[in-house]
Amino acid sequence: MSRFRAACVQNTATRDIAANVAWVCERIDEAAAEGADFIALPETVGLIEPVNEQIPASTYSETGDIGLAAFRGRASKHGVTILVGSQLILEGGKIFNRSFLLDTAGEIRARYDKLHMFDIELKHGEAYRESDAIAPGDRAVIVETEWGKLGLSICYDLRFGALYRALAQGGAEFITIPAAFTQTTGQAHWHILVRARAIETGAFIIAPNQCGHHCDKRYSYGHSLIVDPWGEILADGGAEPGVIYADIDLDQVQKVRNRIPSLKNERSFTLEQV
Repeated sequence: MSRFRAACVQNTATRDIAANVAWVCERIDEAAAEGADFIALPETVGLIEPVNEQIPASTYSETGDIGLAAFRGRASKHGVTILVGSQLILEGGKIFNRSFLLDTAGEIRARYDKLHMFDIELKHGEAYRESDAIAPGDRAVIVETEWGKLGLSICYDLRFGALYRALAQGGAEFITIPAAFTQTTGQAHWHILVRARAIETGAFIIAPNQCGHHCDKRYSYGHSLIVDPWGEILADGGAEPGVIYADIDLDQVQKVRNRIPSLKNERSFTLEQV
């Protein structure tokens, strides 16, 4: 079975974890009622805390995280697969930005810790130092689903094309990019980069993004995207909270990869500086 109906939930998380989780659970209910088989949630779906020093006070272990527990319950209730874009998880004295794939029984099928930390400095004093609060992961993850192989990534990973090529060459047929892409960088690069990742891998990309004003000066771009292996946008979430849908046929992946076999045509090379 290679066909399924995908949904992306687009939310505006704040510091109110309980309210964030409750709103997202309602959208999961809505997506399940609309026939979604695979429901993807954004990065840090249960909390946006712009002040790094305040993050530890709102971070819990996997067993203590109310968002993860609620989403596991919804997966089991509706018999759907849920990609929890990420939650901030405390483990071994460190905090990880961790993505979870939940199966139809609500069990955790895979975990992925964000590899690339969002440490950037933009114009007008807009700067982010994710590594001041979060520990990076050290492995890429592909998981076998009932439809095909899924590659996992998170937000800033989007800018590191080698990760996506490795996922595709490892057999990933669809790839998730849950995000809280900022308003500034999203306007400039989000659509271009998401489509590029689909084109260069010949894979479906499912990219749920947060949107709107979270708190303090933190804004996210929205425009959750579902993109096919040819780079065509199947659904765009716009700027407001909600849910988008697209029907996925993974048989298209091999057809596109046969048409442009760039994953097979790769050659090793040396770099010469003159």
